[in-house]
Amino acid sequence: MSRIIVGPFNRVEGDLEVTLDVENGVVREARVSASLYRGFEQLLLGRPAADALAIAPRICGICSVSQSLAAAAVLRAAQPIAPAPNGLLATNIAHAAENIADHLTHFYVFFMPDFARAAYAGRPWHAAAEARFKAVSGAALREALPARARLLETMGLIAGKWPHSLAFRAGGVTRALALGDEMRLRALLADFRAFLERTLFSAPLEAVTALSTIEELDRFADSAAGDFSAFLRIARDLRLEEMGRGPGLLLSAGAYLGPEGHRFPAGLLDTKTGGLREPPLDHIEEDVSHAYMRDTVADPALSDTLPDIHREGAYSFAKAPRLEGRAVEVGALARQAVAGHPLIRDLLAGGGSTVLARIVARVLEIAMLTQAMEDWTRALAPSEPYCAPDAPLADGAFVGFVEAARGTLGHWASFRDGQIERYQIIAPTTWNFSPRDAAGIPGPLEQALAGLCVGEDGATNVAVQHIVRSFDPCMVCTAH
Repeated sequence: MSRIIVGPFNRVEGDLEVTLDVENGVVREARVSASLYRGFEQLLLGRPAADALAIAPRICGICSVSQSLAAAAVLRAAQPIAPAPNGLLATNIAHAAENIADHLTHFYVFFMPDFARAAYAGRPWHAAAEARFKAVSGAALREALPARARLLETMGLIAGKWPHSLAFRAGGVTRALALGDEMRLRALLADFRAFLERTLFSAPLEAVTALSTIEELDRFADSAAGDFSAFLRIARDLRLEEMGRGPGLLLSAGAYLGPEGHRFPAGLLDTKTGGLREPPLDHIEEDVSHAYMRDTVADPALSDTLPDIHREGAYSFAKAPRLEGRAVEVGALARQAVAGHPLIRDLLAGGGSTVLARIVARVLEIAMLTQAMEDWTRALAPSEPYCAPDAPLADGAFVGFVEAARGTLGHWASFRDGQIERYQIIAPTTWNFSPRDAAGIPGPLEQALAGLCVGEDGATNVAVQHIVRSFDPCMVCTAH
């Protein structure tokens, strides 16, 4: 048995290290470490409740809207108030813009450059992948990054700036959009759609979201000339549909709230049995047996986040969230599986939650959310309010959930006399990159790496990179 340490990873938000125990060239066990403690939850204690709207977004510079909205959801639960319909629409537009930008960055900046590595020099597609996707010099970045920047201009219209906007409230958004703003939104979305249909997909968005089977996806890969098709052909050659299987339990807390509910519903899907049910979100617990944390209550509403770097057996600053005692996977794959998208369900039936399924779900969401942003923009009523006024804040413990790009994000808060007594955060990467729990059950990424054939030099094995990056880690959120 040999032990290999892979990391620190580049092209990752935050600090990540993976330890692999390898026997006869096969990973027997993996341990995933978030090696930086940040302590944002302690910064919030004793402050006025509304300070969460200013401090929580600064946990992360790439998913700050998600952190804002989770804090707003907690405050809304404690008041409670009904958000202004326009406020929900504007919030969804801004949130979708951030999540699309995140998916786009992951595809072009974090994931695809690994196929330009010298390890693949003998593959027939390598020269084209190197010219298109190589870090820094690849031609794709010259198109994708300006398109991303243009999309994020929507944030300026709705929220004033990005990241770390202060525009999001329990009752909506603080800026009302005029007719000219709505026309500007439409123009920005038209430009972004043109980029997607020309470069990423080389096909209409409606044709992409209509894909419903693996066979249709294969035909699309062979017929379209876009970057997504290039990925699909590479994935077919490398058999990414067999790589990085997760624990089989997929969670979504519901995404993009509207007057009639979530655009993508909440649910818990067991891919092994096909069972889908309402997620028992009140059965979430945190295990610290292998975290650099002091012992605390398992219930996030009552727990603390206090570091203990001398804890025996610990190897990560991430806690281990569990749902009814089980490790669950979150993210775009979980959202679309729970929502019942036929292509995602077919991919899961064919191989489970794998590298291929995660990337397809994430890119599929780019097309789906762009169309949703167009719908929400058309539904705006400029003469109507954009924010409902605040109401008195109740004492007690409350929770708010949103779906960030990487998956389910929860904020738990306890208030007394308008002050924060407790604050606890479980981020998407905390779910996916959690360490083992007291029962020895590995986290989702740790399970996905087990059984991988890495050969004699596992530290340079590109497959490890593909599996880790398929979860799109954000370690600064993980360690709060």
